[in-house]
Amino acid sequence: MNKRVWRIVARGLGAVGAALCAMHSAAAQPLTLRYGQDWSSAHSIFSLPISVAQREGLFRREGLNVQIVIPVPGGSDRMVFDALNKGWIDVTHIATAFLIRAVMKGSDAVAVDAEFKNPIYSLIAKPTIKSYADLKGKLIGLADEQGSIAISMRRLLAKHGLPRGSFGVKTEAGTPQRLYCLLHGNCDAVVLGQPQDLQALAQGYSLLGRSDEVVPDLLYTVTAARREWAEAHREAVVRYVRATADAFAFIRDPANRGKVIADIAVTTGCSAAIAGQTLDLFNEPGRDVLPKRGEIDLKGFQQVIAMLAESGLLKPPLPQPERFVNLQYLKAAGVQ
Repeated sequence: MNKRVWRIVARGLGAVGAALCAMHSAAAQPLTLRYGQDWSSAHSIFSLPISVAQREGLFRREGLNVQIVIPVPGGSDRMVFDALNKGWIDVTHIATAFLIRAVMKGSDAVAVDAEFKNPIYSLIAKPTIKSYADLKGKLIGLADEQGSIAISMRRLLAKHGLPRGSFGVKTEAGTPQRLYCLLHGNCDAVVLGQPQDLQALAQGYSLLGRSDEVVPDLLYTVTAARREWAEAHREAVVRYVRATADAFAFIRDPANRGKVIADIAVTTGCSAAIAGQTLDLFNEPGRDVLPKRGEIDLKGFQQVIAMLAESGLLKPPLPQPERFVNLQYLKAAGVQ
């Protein structure tokens, strides 16, 4: 072997050695990242990509020590202004509507990847209520009026002849709380996500309609961080994005169905049968509930902005979705 070939081989071996050393270093000294959730999110289906990444060791494989911080005091509305700004957490799960509201009030928070795209929210009523007309004058449990859940439900109710003022409203944060209101007779109907809507149906409650009947594709929840913090901890954010991308791939793989069902059951406290129905609902053609790899859909983000404007929560000129996102971490991770 001549000297030129030896030099090429030596360079190749050196590169392999450097890569192995880098991998060993990442494994030996993981980066710590504190991920914030409120209580209701932590025990809901919306924690699925994060819980899968944790349970399957996908964060660990990326050299990350992800610490789940629960609960964040104050719930969803305080995730940014308290939790992020005061340094209690590094990144947070948050609905895009609340992120938009925080940024418009001066926060420098920004979305770094997507968690859920098109949620399926069901309007579930007492067994004696069989139609929208039966809800006139009744009490309905809705989410925060400034969020996309309540906005979509008001659209659905108005479409079926129940405009604002034709029914009473009880605001309850989180699907578990709204289910409690229904089961204990304090609400005549409530808006529920999965698996609680499927649990209620199994007990004989009525399904009147679902949010995707009136809402085009949107971007529902994201992971957000402060711009300055994310720039200073770029490697940690990129590793996080890669791990969540792998979590979405894991969830979509039919070979992992049993593990995903078990994860849903443990996280939400439902039976394996209900967890399986939830996963099947998500996988129905055209539902598009989960991102493929955590990519941020700017058109879906724009739809949330439009919904907030429709409800009078944003005034013209409307902001562009690019104001609320930073795609550099998804691009660095090879996702977007």
